[in-house]
Amino acid sequence: MSTTEFDEYAAQYDDLVRSPIRDRFSTDSTFFAERKWQLLHRFLARQGVSSHDLDWLDVGCGTGTLLRLAGSDFNSASGCDPSSEMLETCDDLSISVQREATRLPFESDRFDIVTLVCVLHHVLPSDRLALMQDVGRVLRPGGMVCIFEHNPLNPVTRLVVSQTPVDRDAVLLSSGESKRLLRDAGCSPSHLEYFLYLPESLYRRIGGVEKIGTRLPFGGQYAAFGKYDVG
Repeated sequence: MSTTEFDEYAAQYDDLVRSPIRDRFSTDSTFFAERKWQLLHRFLARQGVSSHDLDWLDVGCGTGTLLRLAGSDFNSASGCDPSSEMLETCDDLSISVQREATRLPFESDRFDIVTLVCVLHHVLPSDRLALMQDVGRVLRPGGMVCIFEHNPLNPVTRLVVSQTPVDRDAVLLSSGESKRLLRDAGCSPSHLEYFLYLPESLYRRIGGVEKIGTRLPFGGQYAAFGKYDVG
């Protein structure tokens, strides 16, 4: 999808990503951001790293939902997005417009961790490697990255994507493709986890059972973590 199309969708983005199926899962987009922050926080804990010591970049930050949720837990939190219209509601955040599909608007060696939340399926497959290589450029040596993506092996996910106007040009990528992309960009994949098995109403009550299925490729989305090689 082009930047212009995202600009056109910006004013009604929250409504356009809704669907009857998605609303039965959760009517509040904050839930999806909370789940991603939980996974990211657990990953950092496993690495023995405190988020408060890290400079974070959220690529494709959109209207800044994840940045607002977790930004105060980092030393610094920045975002970028190709759509200037999407960023108009982000005056309270440190954000920049990403004017090139494969080039991030930041100097080299700036961040310790980068997230891409449901971004790559909007990037042309031919541009994905160059973008991930640029992610490596803005990371300090040994920096970490997390790709959150829709799981194409989940039939409900595919149905929701097919019915969502902002995803009309989406090309979903499997967890295996994300791991290969990380490797090709000079990053060592370190952890893969599937999530969003349970709707919010059940997750709030029995969310712990999701941990049983984190390696089973049936969750609505997945998280692929990695670390860029030092030097």
